[in-house]
Order: sequence, then structure tokens, then C-alpha cells
Amino acid sequence: MLILLPPSETKSRPTRGTPMRVEALAFPELSGLREEVLDGLVEASGLDDAMEVLGVPATLGAEVEANLTIRTRPARPAIEIYTGVLYDALDWPTLSLPGRRRAARRLVISSAVYGAVRAGDRIAPYRTSICASLPGVGKLDRRWRAALDPVLTPAAGPGLIVDCRSGPYAATWRPTGPLASRWVAVRVPGASHMAKHTRGLVARALCESADDPRRPAALLDVLAPGFAANLAAPDRPGNPWVLDVTAR
Repeated sequence: MLILLPPSETKSRPTRGTPMRVEALAFPELSGLREEVLDGLVEASGLDDAMEVLGVPATLGAEVEANLTIRTRPARPAIEIYTGVLYDALDWPTLSLPGRRRAARRLVISSAVYGAVRAGDRIAPYRTSICASLPGVGKLDRRWRAALDPVLTPAAGPGLIVDCRSGPYAATWRPTGPLASRWVAVRVPGASHMAKHTRGLVARALCESADDPRRPAALLDVLAPGFAANLAAPDRPGNPWVLDVTAR
């Protein structure tokens, strides 16, 4: 099973520790593009109109300035860097030991700067929109869309792809071919805050479960203890199954 998570706008900013090593991140085939993006991010962050270029609110100038030292700043595992509603609900520190082991294998987090990372990948925090156009790189969402399929398709293996992403991050990789029949998008009725919270709870439940379902319908049994869920078949070829969930 592959569980796809969005990043978070809010990130922890460690003050101690060693810098990241791009070559040590999961999916090393992305290293070349990651280096390009890091160079472009640093250059853009030094521009007079950096906030506009990066699509960042004017109140977050300090976070954009911190991009200038992204290569030398302390790094921590991605699951500790990303914070916010979804990650609070996932609650990594309280996962059981087997749950953490499964999370290390199952979770893949989308990133505007790193493309896709595993929970344990040591990364440095950053600030930019996925829709930004960086010097020497171009539009980030388009660049990652072209690069992610060759690495995420084999990473998916024979199991389900449970997609907790939304918005532009969901567009950076769409499973195709035979994978599309095992692609399940998690949808939550209501406000975005509750949607993020519920997706975090779903990701947590799937990491804590030893089950590794191969059919979308089997997710209903796995999630039944904590969620009311309905599954809808794709409305057209190439689209995902849709799992509507609410926490009990």
C-alpha cells in the first residue's frame, strides 16, 4: 500500500542538527531535479520580489529569507518537519512501533521542493508555493508532474494507492494504466480543516493496521472501526475510486 500525503504550509524549524544530504533521500532518481529546484529556490528567495515569485504572503518574509540557507540549515525527518492539522491527526509520536514501521514503508509525502519523500527522509524546511515559477526551473508543479511517474509507479507495487492529497499536489502524479484500478482518493465532506484532520486519521488507521488490502472495497473493512465510509467506482476510465469518509 502507498499512502500519498500532501505537505503542510507550516513546518517545524529545527535549530540543531546536521544539514540534509540530497543524495540520501528516497527516490534518488529525483536528485538532479531536486538540486535544480534548490538552486532556483535560493535564487528566487534573494530577489526583491521574492514573496510574489514564490507565492508567499508578505507576512512570512523571515521564512523566505531562511530559504537562502536551506542547504546548510539543520534537517530532520520529513514526518517531523511537516506540521499542521493533518499531521497532528496522524500523530506520529504516538504510533505503535509496528505502525511506525509500516508508515516508513507506506507513506509518501508530496513536496514542492523535494518532489516526493518518505517519512524518515531528513529534509530542511522551506517556504514556496507548488505553483511558483523558479529561475532556471520553471513551474514547480509541471516539473514534478513530468518527473514523478517513473519513480512512484514502481514504488506503488501491487497494493492500493490511497490518495490523501488535494489541490495542485494531487495533480503532480496521477496513477495510470493498471495502477488506476487500485487508486483510491480519500474525500471528506465539510470544511477543509475537518477534511485535513480526517485524512490524517485515515492515514494513521492504515499505518496501524497490519492489513494490506489489494482491492479498493477491502478498505471499507479496514476502516470500519473508526469511520463511516462509502466507496464509489471511477466515474470515467483513468479516474480514481472515491472513498467518502467521516470519523465516528
